[in-house]
Amino acid sequence: MADQCKTCPSQAGCNSSPEKCGESPDKSLLGAFNDIRNVIAVMSGKGGVGKSSVTGLIASSLAKKGKKVGVLDADITGPSQPKALGIDNREGLKASQFGIIPPQSRSGIKVMSINFFLPHEDDPVIWRGPLLAGAVNQFWGEVDWQDLDYMVVDLPPGTGDVPLTVMQSLPVNGIVIVSSPQDLAFMVVKKTIKMAKKMNAPILGLLENMSYAVCPHCGEKINIFGESQGENIAKEMGIDYLGALPWDAKLNLLIDEGRIEEYVSPQIDAVVEKIIAKLP
Repeated sequence: MADQCKTCPSQAGCNSSPEKCGESPDKSLLGAFNDIRNVIAVMSGKGGVGKSSVTGLIASSLAKKGKKVGVLDADITGPSQPKALGIDNREGLKASQFGIIPPQSRSGIKVMSINFFLPHEDDPVIWRGPLLAGAVNQFWGEVDWQDLDYMVVDLPPGTGDVPLTVMQSLPVNGIVIVSSPQDLAFMVVKKTIKMAKKMNAPILGLLENMSYAVCPHCGEKINIFGESQGENIAKEMGIDYLGALPWDAKLNLLIDEGRIEEYVSPQIDAVVEKIIAKLP
C-alpha cells in the first residue's frame, strides 16, 4: 500500500490501490443496513450564497411535516450543520452494531458532521481531496441512519472531489442548486448545473437565496444584492425554478443560536412542497 494510503480513513471503503485513490466504492456496499428513501443534495458552485442555511431550512421544513430526516454535512472543511441545528456533542459519539449513531437535533433530525470528531469546533480539517471523499463515503456507509424519508446533503462549493463523490457514490434523487442574485454568483453556479448534467444527476431546480430583504418598518422589498435573476437563469439553463428566499436578520440570529428549526418561512415551505412533488 502506498504511503498516502496508510493515513487514509477510508482504506476499507474505496478501491485502495494508489492509482485508483479516491474512486467511488460499489454503491451496493455502502449503507446496506439503512433504509433511506430520498437523498437530496444541496449544491452551489459559489461560496457565500447560503447553501448551508438552505440545507438546514429544507431539513427543518421536512421534519415539521412529520418526515424522518437526516443531514449529512459533506462540507468537511467548512462544517456548519451542528452549529445551526444546536447539537452539542461533548459527550462523544456512540455506536450500534450497524455503525456510528448520529446525534439528533431538538426536532429529531439526525446529523453527521466532521465537527463531531474534532476536539474543538473551530479546529481546521487540513486534508487533500481523497481524504475528504473517503470521509463522505464513511458518513454514508458507516453511520447507523436506520430509517429516513429524506437525507439532505450539504455539499461544499465548487465541482471538486466531494461533489463528485456524492454524485457517484450516493443514490442522489435530486439536486437543489442555490445561488444569489449577483451576476458573479450565477456565472459560477452555471458550472455546477453543467457538472450535474454531465454526471446525469437529476436537478430538482434552482433556488435564489437572499433574493431580497423586507424593511421591518414599512414592509418594502429591497433588492440588496441586485435585481432577481433566478427565474431567467433557470429558464436559460433548462431547469425548474424553485423560488426565492429573502435575506432575514432573524434567520441569521437563530442560526447563530443553534435554533434554525424555529424559523418560520412560508417561502421555504413552498420550495419544499415543490421538492416533495418532484421526488418518488
